[in-house]
Amino acid sequence: MNKLEVKRILILASNPQGTSHLRLDKEVREIEDGLRRSHLGERFQIEQRWASRPRDVQRSLLDVEPQIVHFCGHGQGQAGLVLEDETGRVKLVSTEALSKLFELFADRIECVLLNGCYTEVQADAIAGHINYAIGMRQEIMDDLAIAFSIGFYKGLAEGQLIDIAFESGCRAIQFEVDRNANTTRKLGSVDWTKKADDSVFQDYQIPVLKKRVNSI
Repeated sequence: MNKLEVKRILILASNPQGTSHLRLDKEVREIEDGLRRSHLGERFQIEQRWASRPRDVQRSLLDVEPQIVHFCGHGQGQAGLVLEDETGRVKLVSTEALSKLFELFADRIECVLLNGCYTEVQADAIAGHINYAIGMRQEIMDDLAIAFSIGFYKGLAEGQLIDIAFESGCRAIQFEVDRNANTTRKLGSVDWTKKADDSVFQDYQIPVLKKRVNSI
């Protein structure tokens, strides 16, 4: 990373009326705190956009010119990504629309992180244009989604490349699961009877990293 280069992270948050409550404020706060405490944290600048509507997304991409885009909220798999309409209710954005939008910014955005349930299909489409896209294969608990974000950005702020920072985020999920092994809430079908040092996630239980073909 260039000594004078500051990477901008655009956080798009959406938790419309009628959807389950997410602790998005905690997620953003933890990301900010993690960057602030990290070795290279000053090289990242966060811009936040809350209650995001479809038209806000393109406007924010133009205004902020981010290198990293972070969506926190809900996903509906093949149905699309959950944003808000003018009344604060659910407005789905199709995978095709997202793909076409990010194609316009392929020369400046390095990574898109979709930190919401069932967003693998959108990540796959976005990776047709953006070097790295991260999505969630299935439903993910709030605490684990936050843990992934903390681990991922901590990795970036310690100088890790995106694919290595992704692995740091996955390890943070594993640590959170091990730390709360007695909880009744589960991610997928984690076997809570396993010892911490031998507990293993199946592929469908962790985030997925998609890479653009010929990406560096």
